[in-house]
Amino acid sequence: MNNDQFEIFDDEFQSILGSNPTLTQLADGLAFAEGVCWFPRLNKVIVSDIPNNRIVSWSESEGFGIYREPSGCSNGNTVDREGRVISCLTRGRTVVREELDGSLTTIADSYDGGKLTSPNDVAVKSDGSIWFTDPDYGFLHPELGHGEMPEQDRNRVFRVNGETLDITMVNEDFDKPNGITFSPDESVLYVGDTGRTHGEFRPHNLMAFDVNGDKLENPRLFADVEPHVPDGFRADVNGNIWVAAGDGVQAFNPQGELLGKIHTPEVAANLSFGMSDNQTLFIGATSSIWSIELNTAGASRPSN
Repeated sequence: MNNDQFEIFDDEFQSILGSNPTLTQLADGLAFAEGVCWFPRLNKVIVSDIPNNRIVSWSESEGFGIYREPSGCSNGNTVDREGRVISCLTRGRTVVREELDGSLTTIADSYDGGKLTSPNDVAVKSDGSIWFTDPDYGFLHPELGHGEMPEQDRNRVFRVNGETLDITMVNEDFDKPNGITFSPDESVLYVGDTGRTHGEFRPHNLMAFDVNGDKLENPRLFADVEPHVPDGFRADVNGNIWVAAGDGVQAFNPQGELLGKIHTPEVAANLSFGMSDNQTLFIGATSSIWSIELNTAGASRPSN
């Protein structure tokens, strides 16, 4: 095993990696790879290339391609139970759903009379509700967003009713809420705070919340992430949380203990499990896309 590429702090991580783990580059030449999302209906992974205002894709059969251009500087992406892609548009200041006919439906674009600032990442619960983060990066980084003064007075986490599209605020205590995902049984919601991007002593952690219907309860620190910040992340079937971070991918067990790391050549921003067995981890690392086959599978949504 290449010890420069993998760090093992727990035997469980060794078992997950297997005896001969291989990190494979799938594509390069991106400006900033974000919003990594496996798209089962098309058997491909899609990745937001934010500064280039496009979503690219990769599949075994077709290789690298363009999925959507322009993209509204799409950031986080996910797929709902009906197989529709839901995207957070940093420049577009909206959350949109791509219908099966290719048309786009606006899921959320405002709250309390003001435009959203720059939706960042999104997760869909098995009841169809859509949960997303709205930090101020689109204002702070015009090249990735819009540069317009926020109409929201806080950075927040929101929930949208999947049927009525009614939006509610579920948390406003983050500096810069970023990545978001549920535990396998959806009893816990994890949200990352990446405030450190704009100040060394600002937050760089994952918070965990108990999910009670449409509300979040019992906020608690899950893990501090070093180096840099926790960006996008996903859960596997055992409740381990796989986090894109400054040195690659970091895996934490459900108790928040670091199991190990997969080092990538560039800063990792997001990741997603995919392929037919959901055991391939796809990683967006700044200008490149990578994959590694693991002895664990990404969590799937529980049945209603």
